[in-house]
Amino acid sequence: MSNRLFQSVIHQMKDSIDRPIGVIDETGTIIACSELGRIGEVLDSSVSEKVFPGTEIVVVNDMVFKSFGSPIHPEYAIFVDGADETAQRYVGVLTVAVSNIKQYYDEKYDRGNFIKNVMLDNILPGDICIKARELHFNNEATRAVLLIRLTEPGEVPIFDVIQNLFPDKTKDFVVNINETDIALVKEVRPNIESKDLEKLARSIADSLGSEYYTHTLVGIGTAVTGIKELAHAFKEAQVALEVGKVFDTEKTIVSYENLGIARLIYQLPTTLCEMFLKEVFKRGSIDSLDHETLFTIQKFFENNLNVSETSRKLFVHRNTLVYRLEKIRKLTGLDLREFDDAIVFKVALMVKKYLDANPVKY
Repeated sequence: MSNRLFQSVIHQMKDSIDRPIGVIDETGTIIACSELGRIGEVLDSSVSEKVFPGTEIVVVNDMVFKSFGSPIHPEYAIFVDGADETAQRYVGVLTVAVSNIKQYYDEKYDRGNFIKNVMLDNILPGDICIKARELHFNNEATRAVLLIRLTEPGEVPIFDVIQNLFPDKTKDFVVNINETDIALVKEVRPNIESKDLEKLARSIADSLGSEYYTHTLVGIGTAVTGIKELAHAFKEAQVALEVGKVFDTEKTIVSYENLGIARLIYQLPTTLCEMFLKEVFKRGSIDSLDHETLFTIQKFFENNLNVSETSRKLFVHRNTLVYRLEKIRKLTGLDLREFDDAIVFKVALMVKKYLDANPVKY
């Protein structure tokens, strides 16, 4: 946001208001003022502490303040000299006027806000190309969307931290989605591999964890070319996080490209999934399989249906494992030693897990 725009508004207002008025930033520095000589003046540190990040009218040192800007993190505040009721009315009116102008400016000129509107489908497809040209966007560039989710909201300004990690605002954009989600739209080289994006995501998660003790999950959409495709890539990153939460609970970095069959299951209607389970387990309920049996099945799959290797890893006799597999066959009608039956059983377990989790769909 240009300080000159703030100054232009304040200059037009000064003849109508009989006292000094202006705008400060988060550091308490006056960036626009009806008294030009005060621009650049830094107010007492207590001002920033009391004014930000709240949105209420605050009186400090015979001056009235009211912050404005982003709903999540206000960046500026209007001030009016005086602590009387008139000053409070002035600051309320000025805040409405200046914040509306800021919003108009952001919508028309701010690249980050444009990117956010594209990702959230808040802009008509026909207007995207026009707006991209106005903002001098490279529509041929390849970009990836990484959705960073805080598992526990903390006091650390993660948005600012991530912005500092990617300072090139002409190519990389950090966007606040909500209180827990921050999207990074990064320009990447064409034909970038998913493993490289995962390395990038890992470096972000490690930096936030080691330096700020903040635990995060990162969902990665496929790299896309063209501004219009960012909405699709953002939804993929959301799906990656949701599917990962169901099927890969131990993973903190989840790439949409590597979801495999879990992605297909996530897209199925729940009624179809329930019907599938009833057909697969018509000879017995999956709920009748105890924890030990399910653990055995998991290890059998991990060892590529190899009976000898699985029994060795489980520290049980080969015949014991064969007995357990035979018991599963009698209960379910599926012989896990047969490849086709093993596939059906593996998918059925994933479907059951999906239904139990009831994830949010995008």
